Formats: sequence, C-alpha cells, structure tokens
Amino acid sequence: MADEPANTVLYDVSEGLATITINRPDAMNAMNTAAKVALRDSLRDAAADPAVRAVLLTATGRAFCVGQDLKEHVATLAATRESGGGNALSTVREHYNPIVRAITGMAKPVVAGVNGVAAGAGFGFALAADYRVVADTASFNTSFAGVALTADSGVSWTLPRLIGPSRAADLLFFPRSISAQDALELGLVNRVVLAAELAERAAAVARTLADGPTVAYAALKESMAYGAGHTLAQALEKEDELQTRAGASQDHVIAVEAFLAKETPVYLGK
Repeated sequence: MADEPANTVLYDVSEGLATITINRPDAMNAMNTAAKVALRDSLRDAAADPAVRAVLLTATGRAFCVGQDLKEHVATLAATRESGGGNALSTVREHYNPIVRAITGMAKPVVAGVNGVAAGAGFGFALAADYRVVADTASFNTSFAGVALTADSGVSWTLPRLIGPSRAADLLFFPRSISAQDALELGLVNRVVLAAELAERAAAVARTLADGPTVAYAALKESMAYGAGHTLAQALEKEDELQTRAGASQDHVIAVEAFLAKETPVYLGK
C-alpha cells in the first residue's frame, strides 16, 4: 500500500506500562507478515522486560484488527500452488500461536483497548488479553467460517470458556458482527466506554495494573489458566504454591504495612 506506515506496530514503555499499538489503519489493522512479526516480537519484549509491569494492546484508526491480511494471503496461496509445496497457513504456527502465547503466558497483566472491529485473529488477540476495555462503537466477529477456515489465535479455547460451548458454536458456525453492548452482555468484554474516551479509559485501567502488585497479578493469571484444565484438588495445590510465592513478595509486606497504617500502598512490582 502506498500509505503503509513505516512502523506496523508501535511500542512504547512509560513508568512500567508498555503500550503496543497495531498501526495499519488504512488496512483496518489487518495482519500482514511485517505486522505479525512486529507484534509477536513487541509482546515478547514486553514479557521479558523487568521494567514492564503491565501491557496495553490497542490500535490506531477505526479497527482494532480484522485478522489476516487477505490480499497478502491470496498471494501466498497462489505462490504455494505454483511451487507445489509449502504451507500457506504456516503463519498460524509461526506468528499467531506465538502472539497468543506471549499475551497469555507473560507474568504480567495485558489489557486490550478495543477501539473498533476485532475479527478473526484480531478477535483472538482481544480474547487472549486478561482484561478488555471496549469502545461502544466496536464490534466482534469470528469470521473464520466466512472464509472457509477454522478458528485460530486461541479462539477455540478462549471463546467457549468465556461464553460456553453452545454460544461459541453459534458465533463460530454463523459468523456475524456482535456489538460492544451485546459482547458485554455475553461476557466477552469487561467494560464498554464511549469511543471518544476509549484511549484514556483503557490506559487508566492498564496504568492501575502497572502500579499494582505484579507478582500477585502474575499468580492470579497463572492460577486461572491452570484451573481451566485441572481438577479442584490440583487447583488447590497450585493455589498453595502460588500463594507461597505471592506471600514472599515485597509487595505483600508493603500491602500489609499500608493496610495497618491506613495508607495507600506504593508497590514495587516485586
């Protein structure tokens, strides 16, 4: 595209908060290879940086992310047919899976600030986040069956767990636009705000988490993911392990001392 931005993903760290912004507004933030690599690597950088205590994932323009760049995908399909080898959808393994693993696996909270339509893989990125703040003009669409594909970017795992298998099947087999308000009622998102306030409100949520007890947040994130696939007895053992870790943190001592002194704790994130 003639107006393709120089940086398909913007990355900024300020006072413990990493803001990662998908930046292909004229393509509705569709994911071409450059954007996928940049998003994957930015998330990995945020996960590895001890100075980062929370992440805000958002986008420029009127879309959050409409998923795969189909223009690039068509070209890849044609090249695959001509060569007689390769895998036009190796991007799932090389890009989408690592992106979702980086979001869900990092030991710090990730907030999705959904400014517009989130479809396909973009829907998956939003669902992978720990918390979703959504503009009232935003919408969601699974999209996959509409282009004769199955779910990727973790949607087959996250969607049924958020809204149940029956509703998930309905949205996957019959892809359609779901409004922000309907998404809230279904349990897909945490907060719906005015579109004009989305940037400020999402950043405020992420900032609150960046200033919070990072070790405790990491333990909460890990315990919920663990509990989704284990028995109650196993989850109780995991809670014991993680509570021991959280209880040994400096932030726990700070929190208790602040509570007793009737003061607001100032956490160190460790």
